[in-house]
Formats: sequence, C-alpha cells, structure tokens
Amino acid sequence: MTIQAFNKVMRRGVAIIGIILLWPVILMAQKGGEYTYSFLGLTNSARVAALGGEVVSILDDDMNLVFHNPSLLSSGMHNHLNLNYVNYFAGVNFGYASYGYTLEGIGNFAAGMHYVDYGTFDRTDELGQSMGTFRASEYALNLVYSRSIIDTFLTAGVNLKPIFSSFEQYSSLGIALDAGITYHNPKTLTTIGLVAKNLGTQIISYTGTREKLPFEIQAGITQGLAHAPFRFSVTFQHLERWDLTYEKMDSGDFNSLNDDVKTSGFDLFGDKLMRHMVFGVEFLMGQNFHFDLGYNYKRRQEMKVNARPGMVGFSWGFGFRISKFHFAFGRASYHLVGGTNHFSLTTNLSEFYRKQQ
Repeated sequence: MTIQAFNKVMRRGVAIIGIILLWPVILMAQKGGEYTYSFLGLTNSARVAALGGEVVSILDDDMNLVFHNPSLLSSGMHNHLNLNYVNYFAGVNFGYASYGYTLEGIGNFAAGMHYVDYGTFDRTDELGQSMGTFRASEYALNLVYSRSIIDTFLTAGVNLKPIFSSFEQYSSLGIALDAGITYHNPKTLTTIGLVAKNLGTQIISYTGTREKLPFEIQAGITQGLAHAPFRFSVTFQHLERWDLTYEKMDSGDFNSLNDDVKTSGFDLFGDKLMRHMVFGVEFLMGQNFHFDLGYNYKRRQEMKVNARPGMVGFSWGFGFRISKFHFAFGRASYHLVGGTNHFSLTTNLSEFYRKQQ
C-alpha cells in the first residue's frame, strides 16, 4: 500500500468514526420506552448471552457475533450457517438465523433473519366478549457487508435491516443500519470494536405518528492471554447517553423515611459508569470447548430485589464441537423468578462438501 493510499484510507476511517461519534448529537439522546422496535436489542446468541448480553469485540469464526457488530464478519465465516433459539418469558419466543459468504477481492457478505413471536392473544370487545384470537410478531432482515480497509488490522462493516412489525390490526415498516469498525492486533491478542446501532427511521408507523428507533453506540475491547487459556472482554453500552438511571418520582412521605440515607458523589459517579459496562470472560479449551461467564451491572441494578438480589445480572454458558457442528448454551439471570435459556447451533457447510469430494 502506498503512502498516498494509506493516508486516504486513514482519512476515510477518521471520517467514519467521527460520524459514528457525532451522530447522537444530531439525533439527541433517547431514553428507554421512547422508541419502537425494541426487539432489535434482544440477545440471540447463547455465547453472547453467557458473556453478559453485549459483545462487540471478539474476532473469531462465530457468525453470531456479526449480529452485534457487522465489522466482525470475516472471510473465516465463509459458507457458515448458524441457528439460534430463545425461550423467553411469558411464552415469547425469538431467534436468529444467518449465513455468510466471501467473494475474494470484493468482501464478506452475510444474510440473516431476526424474529420474535409474542404468541397468541385473545381479542375482545369493549364489553369483554370474545372475538377470537390474534398473533403478534416482529421481523428484521439483516444484510451485512464487511471489508478490511488496512490490511487485516482494521475492518469496517455495515448491516442494513429492513423491519416489519405486526400487532393485531396494527403494522409497521422500518429501516435501520448498523455501522461498525474493528481493530485487531494478532501479536498482542487485542481486539477493539466500535459500532453505532439502529440508525434509521420508521417508514410506515402503527398509527400515523412516527417513533424513534433504539439508537445506541457501543464500544468494546477483548484481550487474550499468550500463555493462558483465558480471554477477557469489556463492552461499553449506550455511549450516546451518560445517565442511564431512572428518574426518581416524588413519593411523598416515603422520601421522609430515607432522609438519613445519603449517597456520595463518588458513589453516584461509579454507579452511572458501571451501568455502561458489561464484563465477560472465556475459558478456552482449544477449538472444541469453551466456558463463559458474564456480568451486566445495569441489568442487576434494574431487575434485582434489594432484599434478595441473588444472581441477577450474572450469566454463564458453554460451547462444544461435535463432528461438523458447534453447539452452545447460555443462561442469563434477570430476576428471582428465573432467567433465559439460549441455544445456538453453527456449522461450516464447506466441510460437508469436502467429505463428498
């Protein structure tokens, strides 16, 4: 690569990063409950669920990671197929399936379908009389492209997501885009990822009033160890907004019972900082087995019961390879009642072709 070409690529990279970082200033920060298509933030992968629910900086041949950062799509995922299923709460089911393909000299491509099925509901009139049933579901098609822009150290990727949502007689169409950049240094075993998620708009709204999409900026760093089978990840979520705590409502006399409880400024700062951070660690036993642990502080603070916090916010899982298939399971604790179970299956279709040859 010539110096002129290198400088040109660097200018483009800086411009992309600048757009990603400045976009929240243009769109303004968004709070939970003020946007539509919230299903876009669901975690499908068993491995990612086990690592805390958010990962944007692990670079290997796992197609599931591309869902969280399109720049993680690599040529090593050529002809890979992955399937995910999650038995969620209250009879809700969702999942994700995707396939990757590489064209030499052009780049890496992937296509996937993300869906959530809310189940069957009873339809009644204003008097409560039954009028049958209806179903509710949402879908997002994922069209991913990635390409190395500085040898193999820096990769950029985009994920275009047409969205369809249906709730009884109400339906909506939307379009979203994820844009990410990944830096990987194989010598130091360091990977850094940055991604802006759900840039887009609602094309057809449910009732005529357009709603915002769940825009979010995430960054992460993953560090492996040269002489130990461990890999550590830290993901920073919702970088577009500093304060992720909920506004406290005035509860009258209830506040008077807590007048003697004071929180220092340092504790408040630490609480706000930790809500942005998701921690994960992997124990890697070669390429055939891995055990994962994760901790999501924000989830724990929002979902725990103070008297009995239990394991809320913690997660774990494992994956193993049998023949041509890689299976993974992840368990995430959301509250005392229970958690979510995630199942993933991945295979390289090229291995079947080699056997026939």
